[in-house]
Amino acid sequence: MNARSQTICELLRNMKWKSTSLSFSDLFVYKPFENPTNPFLQSYPVKQTKLLLPFRQINQTHLYSLQSFAISGATGGLEENMSRVVGKVAVVGSGISGAVCASALARNGVAVTVFDSGRGPGGRMSQRREISEDGTELFFDHGAPFFTVNDNDVMGLVNEWEARGLVAEWKETFSSFDRISSKFADFEKEGSSKKYVGVPGMNSICKAICHEPGVDAKFGVTVGRLEWLEDKNSWLLIGLDGQSLGSFDGVVASDKNTVSPRFTSVTGRPTPLDMTLVPELAQKLKEVPVHPCFALMLAFSEPLSSVPVKGFSFKNSDVLSWAFCDSSKPGRPEMSECWVLHSTAEYAKGVISQTGLQKPSNTTLTKVAEELFQEFRNTGLHIPVPFFVKAHRWGSAFPAAVIAAEQKCLWDGTKRLAICGDFCVGPNVEGRH
Repeated sequence: MNARSQTICELLRNMKWKSTSLSFSDLFVYKPFENPTNPFLQSYPVKQTKLLLPFRQINQTHLYSLQSFAISGATGGLEENMSRVVGKVAVVGSGISGAVCASALARNGVAVTVFDSGRGPGGRMSQRREISEDGTELFFDHGAPFFTVNDNDVMGLVNEWEARGLVAEWKETFSSFDRISSKFADFEKEGSSKKYVGVPGMNSICKAICHEPGVDAKFGVTVGRLEWLEDKNSWLLIGLDGQSLGSFDGVVASDKNTVSPRFTSVTGRPTPLDMTLVPELAQKLKEVPVHPCFALMLAFSEPLSSVPVKGFSFKNSDVLSWAFCDSSKPGRPEMSECWVLHSTAEYAKGVISQTGLQKPSNTTLTKVAEELFQEFRNTGLHIPVPFFVKAHRWGSAFPAAVIAAEQKCLWDGTKRLAICGDFCVGPNVEGRH
């Protein structure tokens, strides 16, 4: 039984369908921060299928990676059980966890509808399309720039993606840069750790699997409310316009904004899920601290010849944590040299403490862009003036704590509601299969 086949059992436990021997307990297992002060040492899931988690420390260099996305095994006889199951499941959020979950469910005969308020799928694997003043079309992976594969269980899935043209290896050199000494160090040579990227963008993987047979993906659709219909023993999803989005036997909330109390502070709207429906889960979700981050997208008309690598982390910088050359990836346009910089969590928190959690104004983003770019120039490297500059805020980029160390996910069997994400799990699960 392969990893994708095993996924469906995670959602169906206690759904009161014919398959009653399935196990749900290990959905989306992650390891927490090794260094809580650095948001780029992201937690990572670990069982059968890989999920996007940016920033893992490699050779003392903070580099992004996709790490294990945990979906555990079934108790046996899955295919036979699935052939007798009929049901509809809504997946809220189309990041890598929601997308892979939806794909696995669909491949096992479950009717899946994915809802995402964004224009397309991706979450942290999003790609940004921008148009410069002169009409040049630019693309930026402003979330996680690449992923790595560290165990054989996942290679089958990545090989499938590679055969479909969804991913390719990013063959470049990476290192770290010390702001005090103004020197590069910890060079990681090509081939020392294979790094894969989506082609032609990091969102290509989520985009493809969200359009697989059996998955009905609806983008630009915001779930405003999830109502539990006691008399029908099902969920009714309502859009922001008050119109019905459909009834479902089960719901997977892979977007923490669906359930996070922080949602109201950011949007001014009530949390889509009335947490009084699931009081035990509400208590655990009461505090989900996060590390914010700002991303700066830059486009240059000429290569940065003074930078000897295509990606590097910063040491001893209070402002920047990471920089990478997005246009050096396979399948990217070569007309311009595009770079993405990420701020430290401390810098982002300082900005947010002054401006609030609401959507940042253009004035705020312009100021952030100036400060991040100035820090880039303060390296002493020859950095020319870019012809395109734009900042983006990731308000809840990374979880600062985990809330389901034992359960590894949050699950209400009575109402068939699963809540998963990088904020769910605890330590000592790395490498389990």
